Amino acid sequence: MTFMPSRPLSVQIAALLAALFFGSVCNAQNDEFQEAQKLFRGGQYAQALERVDVLLKSSPKDARSRFLKGLILTEQNKTAEAIRIFSALTEDYPELPEPYNNLAVLYAQQGQYDKARNALDLSIRTHPSYATAHENLGDIYAKMASQAYDKALQLDKGNAGAQTKLGLIKELFSSSGKGVKPSATKGEPVEKGATVLTAPVAKPAPAAAVTPQTPPSAPAAAASPPAPAKAVEPVTTKPAADQSSAEVLKTVYGWAQAWSNNDVSSYLAYYAKDFRTPQGESRSEWEASRKVRIAKPKKIEVGVEQPKISVTDAKRISVTFRQNYNSPNLKVTGMKTLVMVKNGDRWQIQQELVGS
Repeated sequence: MTFMPSRPLSVQIAALLAALFFGSVCNAQNDEFQEAQKLFRGGQYAQALERVDVLLKSSPKDARSRFLKGLILTEQNKTAEAIRIFSALTEDYPELPEPYNNLAVLYAQQGQYDKARNALDLSIRTHPSYATAHENLGDIYAKMASQAYDKALQLDKGNAGAQTKLGLIKELFSSSGKGVKPSATKGEPVEKGATVLTAPVAKPAPAAAVTPQTPPSAPAAAASPPAPAKAVEPVTTKPAADQSSAEVLKTVYGWAQAWSNNDVSSYLAYYAKDFRTPQGESRSEWEASRKVRIAKPKKIEVGVEQPKISVTDAKRISVTFRQNYNSPNLKVTGMKTLVMVKNGDRWQIQQELVGS
C-alpha cells in the first residue's frame, strides 16, 4: 500500500464552525488568499508560500492561511515543518477534523502508523461523519495488518494463511491505487467522499461558540427547495404506513427549507417539546444557540438526499438521509438521522443523530 501526498481531499457534521475556522478577513486579505490558492493549485509552491507568509504576518492566527501553508510544505516535502503546522492547528482548533487528518497522512508517509491512527481517531471523534478519515483509518489498519503478516512470514515462511491474507491486502491497494488522502482547499481535485474547505466570505464575521453535531446555519437568498429523493424505501407497504412515510418526508423537506430560508420560528417549530438536545443542554439554551447560528452566514442551502424510512410504530418513524450543507464559508456532506414522533396531526423531530 502506497501512501502518496496527493492534493485531493469529506466533514460534517460533527463540530465544524466556519466562522471560527476562517476568522474575520477583509477584502484585501481574501483576495491575497485567493491568489495564494491559485498559485498553489498551479504548482507554484514557492510563490504561494511567499503570499501565505505575508498574510500570516498580519494575521498569525488565521487558520485557513496556516492550513494552506501546511499543504504547501507537504508538497515541498518539508514534512517536519508541515507536521508542526497541522499539530499547532489541532491545538488551536481542536474541533476541526481536517488538520488531524492531514497530520495522519504525514505520519503514515513516515511509517508512524500508531501516530496516524491516533490522529484519525481524534479526527473522527470531532466529526463522526467524516468519510475520508474513516477510509484513511481503514487504510492504516490494513497497512499495520500487512506489516504483521510480513512478520509472521519471516518467522514461518510456510504460513499459507498469512501469505493469502498478505496477498489480498496487496491486491486491494494495487487495484485501488490510492493511499491515505489529505484534506485540501477549495479548487483542488476532490476524490469521492472528500470534504472541501471553502474560502470565506469577504465580510468579517465574529467567532461564535461551537455546537457539535449540527453544522452552522444561515439565511438563504432565494434558495431553491431541496430536490426530492428518487426513491424512498419504507419498511412496510401498508397504506397507513405509506401515508405516514409521505407525511414524514414532507416534514423533513419542510424543515430543511425553513433552515435554508432562515425562518427561525418555522425551523424551531419542527422540533418536539421533548427534543433531546445534542449536548444535554436546556431547550432554551439550545434554541438561543440555534437562533444565533441561523442568522450568521449570508446564504445557505440545506439539501436532503436519498432518504430512507424506518417505521417503529404508528407514531414513531426514523428518517436517515445524506444532508448537503452549503454556505459561503463551508460545504459539507454527511449522514443524519431524524427520529420523528407524531404529536396530534403533525410530525416533529425528537432526536437528531449525526453520522447514522
